[in-house]
Amino acid sequence: MPESPVALVAGRDYPRTYREFVKMFPDDASCTAYLERLRWAAGFVCPACETIAVPWRQTRGRIVCPSCRHQGSATAGTILDKTRTPLTTWFEAAWHLTTAKNGLSAKTLERTLGAQYRVAWTMLQRFRVAMVRSEREHLSGDVEVDETLVGGVEHGGKRGRGTSKAIVAIAVEVLDPKGFGRLRMRHVPDASGARLLPFVCDVVAPGSTVHTDGWGGYNDLVKHGYVRRKTVQSSSGDPAHVAMPGVHRVASLLKRWILGTHQGSVTPGHLQAYLEEFAFRFNRRASRSRGLVFRRLLEQAVVTGPVTEADITHGYGW
Repeated sequence: MPESPVALVAGRDYPRTYREFVKMFPDDASCTAYLERLRWAAGFVCPACETIAVPWRQTRGRIVCPSCRHQGSATAGTILDKTRTPLTTWFEAAWHLTTAKNGLSAKTLERTLGAQYRVAWTMLQRFRVAMVRSEREHLSGDVEVDETLVGGVEHGGKRGRGTSKAIVAIAVEVLDPKGFGRLRMRHVPDASGARLLPFVCDVVAPGSTVHTDGWGGYNDLVKHGYVRRKTVQSSSGDPAHVAMPGVHRVASLLKRWILGTHQGSVTPGHLQAYLEEFAFRFNRRASRSRGLVFRRLLEQAVVTGPVTEADITHGYGW
Protein backbone atom coordinates (compact mmCIF):
# COMPACT_ATOMS: atom_id res chain seq x y z
CA MET A 1 0.00 0.00 0.00
CA PRO A 2 1.24 3.54 -0.58
CA GLU A 3 2.59 5.39 2.37
CA SER A 4 -0.30 6.78 4.41
CA PRO A 5 -0.67 10.52 4.94
CA VAL A 6 -0.89 10.18 8.73
CA ALA A 7 1.40 12.74 10.35
CA LEU A 8 3.61 10.79 12.73
CA VAL A 9 4.74 12.45 15.94
CA ALA A 10 8.37 11.90 16.97
CA GLY A 11 8.43 8.56 15.17
CA ARG A 12 5.34 7.27 17.00
CA ASP A 13 2.17 6.15 15.24
CA TYR A 14 -0.05 7.15 18.15
CA PRO A 15 -0.56 10.49 19.93
CA ARG A 16 0.27 11.13 23.56
CA THR A 17 -1.57 14.40 24.03
CA TYR A 18 -4.76 15.87 22.64
CA ARG A 19 -2.71 18.43 20.69
CA GLU A 20 -0.84 15.59 18.97
CA PHE A 21 -4.16 13.83 18.37
CA VAL A 22 -5.57 16.85 16.55
CA LYS A 23 -2.39 17.13 14.49
CA MET A 24 -2.44 13.47 13.44
CA PHE A 25 -6.15 13.24 12.57
CA PRO A 26 -7.36 16.55 11.11
CA ASP A 27 -9.77 14.95 8.59
CA ASP A 28 -11.39 11.70 7.49
CA ALA A 29 -8.60 10.97 5.00
CA SER A 30 -5.98 10.77 7.74
CA CYS A 31 -8.31 8.60 9.84
CA THR A 32 -8.87 6.23 6.91
CA ALA A 33 -5.13 5.98 6.28
CA TYR A 34 -4.54 5.14 9.94
CA LEU A 35 -7.18 2.40 9.89
CA GLU A 36 -5.57 0.94 6.77
CA ARG A 37 -2.19 0.89 8.50
CA LEU A 38 -3.65 -0.91 11.53
CA ARG A 39 -5.73 -3.36 9.51
CA TRP A 40 -3.13 -4.24 6.89
CA ALA A 41 0.22 -3.60 8.55
CA ALA A 42 2.05 -5.93 6.14
CA GLY A 43 0.18 -4.74 3.05
CA PHE A 44 -3.37 -4.92 1.73
CA VAL A 45 -4.97 -8.38 1.85
CA CYS A 46 -8.16 -8.79 -0.16
CA PRO A 47 -10.95 -10.01 2.17
CA ALA A 48 -12.54 -11.93 -0.71
CA CYS A 49 -9.64 -13.78 -2.41
CA GLU A 50 -6.93 -13.15 0.23
CA THR A 51 -4.51 -11.90 -2.42
CA ILE A 52 -1.73 -9.62 -1.17
CA ALA A 53 -1.37 -6.73 -3.59
CA VAL A 54 -1.39 -2.97 -3.96
CA PRO A 55 -5.09 -2.07 -4.31
CA TRP A 56 -6.63 0.27 -6.82
CA ARG A 57 -8.17 3.36 -5.29
CA GLN A 58 -11.48 4.90 -6.26
CA THR A 59 -13.65 7.72 -4.99
CA ARG A 60 -15.29 7.83 -1.53
CA GLY A 61 -12.46 5.83 0.02
CA ARG A 62 -13.15 2.64 -1.93
CA ILE A 63 -10.28 0.25 -2.63
CA VAL A 64 -10.40 -2.47 -5.28
CA CYS A 65 -8.51 -5.74 -5.37
CA PRO A 66 -6.55 -5.90 -8.68
CA SER A 67 -6.99 -9.68 -8.75
CA CYS A 68 -10.69 -10.35 -8.16
CA ARG A 69 -12.04 -6.77 -8.48
CA HIS A 70 -13.61 -6.95 -5.03
CA GLN A 71 -14.53 -3.50 -3.73
CA GLY A 72 -14.13 -2.58 -0.10
CA SER A 73 -12.80 0.04 2.27
CA ALA A 74 -10.81 0.37 5.47
CA THR A 75 -14.03 0.28 7.49
CA ALA A 76 -15.84 -2.52 5.65
CA GLY A 77 -16.31 -5.61 7.80
CA THR A 78 -15.45 -3.75 11.02
CA ILE A 79 -17.52 -2.09 13.74
CA LEU A 80 -17.31 1.06 11.58
CA ASP A 81 -18.97 -0.69 8.64
CA LYS A 82 -21.50 1.52 6.79
CA THR A 83 -21.29 4.23 9.40
CA ARG A 84 -22.63 7.65 8.47
CA THR A 85 -20.80 9.32 11.33
CA PRO A 86 -17.54 11.00 10.25
CA LEU A 87 -14.41 9.05 11.14
CA THR A 88 -13.04 12.10 12.91
CA THR A 89 -15.98 11.81 15.32
CA TRP A 90 -15.28 8.10 15.86
CA PHE A 91 -11.63 8.84 16.56
CA GLU A 92 -12.56 11.67 18.92
CA ALA A 93 -14.86 9.30 20.82
CA ALA A 94 -12.14 6.64 21.02
CA TRP A 95 -9.64 9.20 22.30
CA HIS A 96 -11.87 10.47 25.09
CA LEU A 97 -13.01 6.95 25.99
CA THR A 98 -9.45 5.70 26.47
CA THR A 99 -7.78 8.79 27.90
CA ALA A 100 -10.37 9.71 30.52
CA LYS A 101 -9.21 8.12 33.77
CA ASN A 102 -12.61 6.66 34.61
CA GLY A 103 -14.09 6.59 31.13
CA LEU A 104 -17.19 8.59 30.33
CA SER A 105 -20.90 8.10 30.04
CA ALA A 106 -22.91 8.49 26.84
CA LYS A 107 -24.33 11.74 28.18
CA THR A 108 -20.84 13.14 28.75
CA LEU A 109 -19.74 12.01 25.28
CA GLU A 110 -22.84 13.63 23.80
CA ARG A 111 -21.80 16.98 25.28
CA THR A 112 -18.14 16.50 24.33
CA LEU A 113 -18.79 15.65 20.68
CA GLY A 114 -21.87 17.80 20.18
CA ALA A 115 -23.62 14.72 18.79
CA GLN A 116 -27.03 13.25 19.50
CA TYR A 117 -27.33 11.06 22.58
CA ARG A 118 -28.26 7.96 20.57
CA VAL A 119 -25.18 8.39 18.36
CA ALA A 120 -22.89 8.73 21.38
CA TRP A 121 -24.46 5.74 23.14
CA THR A 122 -24.22 3.52 20.05
CA MET A 123 -20.58 4.43 19.47
CA LEU A 124 -19.68 3.54 23.06
CA GLN A 125 -21.52 0.23 22.86
CA ARG A 126 -19.72 -0.71 19.65
CA PHE A 127 -16.36 0.16 21.13
CA ARG A 128 -17.18 -2.00 24.17
CA VAL A 129 -17.77 -4.95 21.86
CA ALA A 130 -14.38 -4.28 20.24
CA MET A 131 -12.68 -4.29 23.64
CA VAL A 132 -13.02 -8.08 23.80
CA ARG A 133 -10.30 -9.95 21.90
CA SER A 134 -11.53 -13.33 20.70
CA GLU A 135 -8.03 -14.82 21.08
CA ARG A 136 -7.27 -13.37 24.50
CA GLU A 137 -5.28 -15.67 26.77
CA HIS A 138 -6.71 -17.54 29.73
CA LEU A 139 -5.85 -16.46 33.24
CA SER A 140 -3.23 -18.65 34.90
CA GLY A 141 -1.26 -19.19 38.10
CA ASP A 142 -3.11 -18.27 41.28
CA VAL A 143 -6.59 -17.00 40.44
CA GLU A 144 -9.21 -15.72 42.87
CA VAL A 145 -12.84 -16.34 41.88
CA ASP A 146 -15.92 -15.01 43.61
CA GLU A 147 -19.20 -13.21 42.89
CA THR A 148 -20.47 -9.75 43.74
CA LEU A 149 -23.86 -8.07 43.52
CA VAL A 150 -24.45 -5.05 41.32
CA GLY A 151 -27.63 -2.99 41.36
CA GLY A 152 -29.58 -0.25 43.04
CA VAL A 153 -30.57 0.04 46.66
CA GLU A 154 -33.44 -2.17 47.73
CA HIS A 155 -35.07 -2.68 51.10
CA GLY A 156 -36.76 -5.69 52.58
CA GLY A 157 -35.49 -8.14 49.96
CA LYS A 158 -33.23 -11.17 50.16
CA ARG A 159 -29.56 -10.86 50.97
CA GLY A 160 -26.49 -12.48 49.46
CA ARG A 161 -26.69 -14.91 46.54
CA GLY A 162 -30.50 -15.04 46.74
CA THR A 163 -30.98 -11.35 45.95
CA SER A 164 -32.69 -10.03 42.83
CA LYS A 165 -29.69 -7.80 42.05
CA ALA A 166 -27.39 -8.64 39.15
CA ILE A 167 -24.73 -11.25 39.99
CA VAL A 168 -21.25 -10.70 38.55
CA ALA A 169 -18.65 -13.47 38.61
CA ILE A 170 -15.08 -12.19 38.99
CA ALA A 171 -11.77 -13.91 38.29
CA VAL A 172 -8.49 -12.10 38.89
CA GLU A 173 -4.87 -13.25 38.91
CA VAL A 174 -2.99 -12.79 42.17
CA LEU A 175 0.72 -12.13 41.73
CA ASP A 176 3.58 -13.13 44.02
CA PRO A 177 4.64 -11.46 46.28
CA LYS A 178 1.87 -8.88 45.82
CA GLY A 179 -0.31 -7.22 43.26
CA PHE A 180 -2.92 -8.34 40.77
CA GLY A 181 -2.69 -9.44 37.16
CA ARG A 182 -5.42 -9.72 34.55
CA LEU A 183 -9.15 -9.68 35.13
CA ARG A 184 -12.22 -11.36 33.67
CA MET A 185 -15.86 -10.77 34.63
CA ARG A 186 -19.24 -12.14 33.57
CA HIS A 187 -22.85 -11.35 34.40
CA VAL A 188 -24.45 -14.65 35.41
CA PRO A 189 -28.18 -15.30 36.00
CA ASP A 190 -27.53 -17.12 39.28
CA ALA A 191 -24.70 -18.43 41.45
CA SER A 192 -25.23 -22.12 40.76
CA GLY A 193 -22.45 -24.44 39.72
CA ALA A 194 -24.09 -24.71 36.29
CA ARG A 195 -23.27 -21.00 35.75
CA LEU A 196 -20.04 -20.56 37.70
CA LEU A 197 -18.11 -23.61 36.43
CA PRO A 198 -18.48 -22.70 32.72
CA PHE A 199 -17.25 -19.19 33.57
CA VAL A 200 -14.13 -20.56 35.27
CA CYS A 201 -13.48 -23.02 32.43
CA ASP A 202 -13.83 -20.23 29.84
CA VAL A 203 -11.43 -17.77 31.47
CA VAL A 204 -8.94 -19.79 33.57
CA ALA A 205 -6.33 -22.18 32.15
CA PRO A 206 -6.53 -25.79 33.41
CA GLY A 207 -3.93 -26.60 36.04
CA SER A 208 -4.26 -23.20 37.69
CA THR A 209 -4.91 -22.81 41.40
CA VAL A 210 -8.39 -21.37 41.89
CA HIS A 211 -9.01 -19.72 45.26
CA THR A 212 -12.70 -19.58 46.22
CA ASP A 213 -14.86 -19.30 49.30
CA GLY A 214 -16.82 -22.28 50.64
CA TRP A 215 -19.73 -21.96 48.19
CA GLY A 216 -20.81 -25.36 46.85
CA GLY A 217 -21.08 -24.07 43.30
CA TYR A 218 -17.31 -24.52 42.99
CA ASN A 219 -17.18 -28.10 44.31
CA ASP A 220 -16.53 -29.68 40.88
CA LEU A 221 -13.53 -27.53 39.95
CA VAL A 222 -11.14 -30.43 40.55
CA LYS A 223 -13.01 -32.53 37.97
CA HIS A 224 -12.22 -29.87 35.36
CA GLY A 225 -8.47 -29.93 35.99
CA TYR A 226 -8.10 -27.14 38.54
CA VAL A 227 -6.51 -27.06 41.97
CA ARG A 228 -9.07 -25.59 44.34
CA ARG A 229 -7.99 -23.66 47.41
CA LYS A 230 -11.04 -23.10 49.57
CA THR A 231 -11.40 -20.52 52.33
CA VAL A 232 -14.55 -20.74 54.45
CA GLN A 233 -15.04 -17.16 55.59
CA SER A 234 -17.04 -18.00 58.73
CA SER A 235 -14.22 -20.15 60.13
CA SER A 236 -11.13 -18.47 58.66
CA GLY A 237 -10.93 -15.72 61.25
CA ASP A 238 -10.02 -13.15 58.58
CA PRO A 239 -12.36 -10.60 56.97
CA ALA A 240 -13.37 -11.39 53.39
CA HIS A 241 -11.25 -8.58 51.96
CA VAL A 242 -8.19 -10.03 53.72
CA ALA A 243 -8.74 -13.68 52.83
CA MET A 244 -9.51 -12.86 49.15
CA PRO A 245 -8.20 -9.33 48.49
CA GLY A 246 -8.23 -9.47 44.68
CA VAL A 247 -11.90 -10.06 43.97
CA HIS A 248 -13.02 -7.74 46.76
CA ARG A 249 -10.79 -4.93 45.52
CA VAL A 250 -12.14 -5.37 42.00
CA ALA A 251 -15.74 -5.53 43.22
CA SER A 252 -15.29 -2.30 45.17
CA LEU A 253 -13.72 -0.49 42.21
CA LEU A 254 -16.42 -1.78 39.85
CA LYS A 255 -19.29 -0.52 42.01
CA ARG A 256 -17.59 2.83 42.53
CA TRP A 257 -17.05 3.18 38.78
CA ILE A 258 -20.68 2.36 37.93
CA LEU A 259 -22.00 4.77 40.56
CA GLY A 260 -19.54 7.53 39.71
CA THR A 261 -19.11 7.49 35.94
CA HIS A 262 -22.50 6.06 35.02
CA GLN A 263 -24.57 7.27 38.00
CA GLY A 264 -25.59 3.67 38.69
CA SER A 265 -27.84 3.58 35.61
CA VAL A 266 -26.65 0.28 34.11
CA THR A 267 -29.45 -2.13 33.19
CA PRO A 268 -28.93 -5.92 33.44
CA GLY A 269 -29.29 -6.32 29.68
CA HIS A 270 -26.30 -4.06 29.04
CA LEU A 271 -24.29 -4.89 32.15
CA GLN A 272 -21.87 -7.24 30.36
CA ALA A 273 -20.81 -4.45 28.00
CA TYR A 274 -19.83 -2.27 30.96
CA LEU A 275 -18.01 -5.19 32.59
CA GLU A 276 -15.94 -5.62 29.43
CA GLU A 277 -15.01 -1.94 29.43
CA PHE A 278 -14.01 -2.10 33.09
CA ALA A 279 -11.86 -5.20 32.44
CA PHE A 280 -10.29 -3.52 29.39
CA ARG A 281 -9.28 -0.56 31.55
CA PHE A 282 -8.13 -2.67 34.50
CA ASN A 283 -5.94 -4.89 32.34
CA ARG A 284 -4.22 -1.84 30.83
CA ARG A 285 -3.90 0.20 34.02
CA ALA A 286 -0.08 -0.02 33.89
CA SER A 287 0.19 1.31 30.33
CA ARG A 288 2.78 4.06 30.09
CA SER A 289 0.70 6.05 27.62
CA ARG A 290 -3.04 6.56 27.28
CA GLY A 291 -2.41 7.23 23.60
CA LEU A 292 -1.14 3.67 23.25
CA VAL A 293 -4.41 2.40 24.74
CA PHE A 294 -6.21 4.50 22.11
CA ARG A 295 -4.20 2.74 19.43
CA ARG A 296 -4.96 -0.68 20.92
CA LEU A 297 -8.68 0.04 20.87
CA LEU A 298 -8.59 1.00 17.20
CA GLU A 299 -6.51 -2.09 16.45
CA GLN A 300 -9.27 -4.23 17.91
CA ALA A 301 -11.97 -2.13 16.22
CA VAL A 302 -10.68 -3.00 12.73
CA VAL A 303 -10.58 -6.75 13.42
CA THR A 304 -14.02 -6.91 15.07
CA GLY A 305 -16.92 -7.73 12.79
CA PRO A 306 -19.83 -5.38 12.07
CA VAL A 307 -22.16 -4.58 14.96
CA THR A 308 -25.55 -3.16 13.99
CA GLU A 309 -27.73 -0.97 16.14
CA ALA A 310 -30.22 -3.82 16.40
CA ASP A 311 -27.45 -6.02 17.85
CA ILE A 312 -26.92 -3.73 20.82
CA THR A 313 -30.28 -2.04 21.43
CA HIS A 314 -31.51 -4.66 23.87
CA GLY A 315 -28.11 -5.97 24.90
CA TYR A 316 -25.36 -7.54 22.82
CA GLY A 317 -25.40 -11.34 22.54
CA TRP A 318 -22.16 -12.03 24.39
